[in-house]
Amino acid sequence: MLIRNAVDADLVSIQAIYAHWVTHGTGSFELEPPTVDEMAKRRADVLSKGLPYLVAEQGGVIVGYAYANWFRPRPAYRFSVENSVYVDKGAHRGGVARLLMAELMTRCESAGARQMIAVIGDSANAGSVGLHSAMGFRHIGTLQSTGWKFGRWLDTVFMQRQIGFGDTTPPAA
Repeated sequence: MLIRNAVDADLVSIQAIYAHWVTHGTGSFELEPPTVDEMAKRRADVLSKGLPYLVAEQGGVIVGYAYANWFRPRPAYRFSVENSVYVDKGAHRGGVARLLMAELMTRCESAGARQMIAVIGDSANAGSVGLHSAMGFRHIGTLQSTGWKFGRWLDTVFMQRQIGFGDTTPPAA
């Protein structure tokens, strides 16, 4: 398995992976899958902040992707990032997400991030909650019934993990 920076040529695969989970899952609260052009804009936004946007490639096929962006858009949040990880439906439970998360945390630390926050759609999303727990995240809170999808209310789970020096020292510049 190769974990590498995503390039423009990966966007069709990235969009297809995400479209499946938007259409069939509750991990994202989007209701309609974004286009490849929209995914390209989102990736450009992440990269403009010096943050990582990664893919997992196996046998020449993109089987997952991950990125981090500022937790909130205001500049004071620039040391706190929110992660996103999506794995192709055919590669689920194969360790792809764990490899992507490990590399994402390393690269976010190198980019100066101090806190990583997971905003998990659906409190019943045991796979995502379990992944984050296994990666050292702790449960911060649950916002109840914040999303309406597939004819039911969904919770939003917040999990957090310090990376690098966390809050033990001031950030550089």
